[in-house]
Amino acid sequence: MPPQDLGHCPTDLGVARLFITVPPTMQHPSATSPTARYSLVAMGLHWLMALVLIGLFGVGVYMVDLPVSPARLKLYNWHKWAGVTVLALALVRLLWRLWKRPPPLPQTMLLAMPAWQRLAHHGTHGLMYVLFFAVPLTGWAYSSASGFRVMWFGRIPLPDFVAADKALAEAIKPWHAYSAYALATLAALHIAAALKHHAIDRDGLLARMWPAGKRTAH
Repeated sequence: MPPQDLGHCPTDLGVARLFITVPPTMQHPSATSPTARYSLVAMGLHWLMALVLIGLFGVGVYMVDLPVSPARLKLYNWHKWAGVTVLALALVRLLWRLWKRPPPLPQTMLLAMPAWQRLAHHGTHGLMYVLFFAVPLTGWAYSSASGFRVMWFGRIPLPDFVAADKALAEAIKPWHAYSAYALATLAALHIAAALKHHAIDRDGLLARMWPAGKRTAH
């Protein structure tokens, strides 16, 4: 395949390319424009997931220390179906990323960024996608193993992810917490890096995901 076509064939080179930016010399000239931005769908999924994840994490930390009560039960039920919603959004977001490859990093940023920062950038994104699935799936498995069915939106009963098993539930429980805290840590690093690029480096990174402004076909 000629080098100039690499930026327009996201599925031919495998899922690994989802988190790897094509070098500037191999991109179409318009791809390196600082105005190259995510699509409206990608932006909507990004910010919707961000809001839901912030709410989920905050409620999750708050509810574990509540005494047994109707309020605690209500929060647990909301937390579970919201987690399944994140799982569904993550799947849609991954499929959209496969179909509509995100715009490359700005060329000025690629030229100035050390190799370790590029590795951290791609690694953080890859791990976050893994955790988008791992956190809700471990939560769903924990609920099922504890003998409680997940009711999506409080109305739609979902199948048990695993059979009821108290010992299994106790084994899964800490992993749900570990993965949730890992995702929160990565998200905090992601936010800090984006703000640093926006306020200090001024390289146009954050503008790619910001809804306002002129959009490209990405």
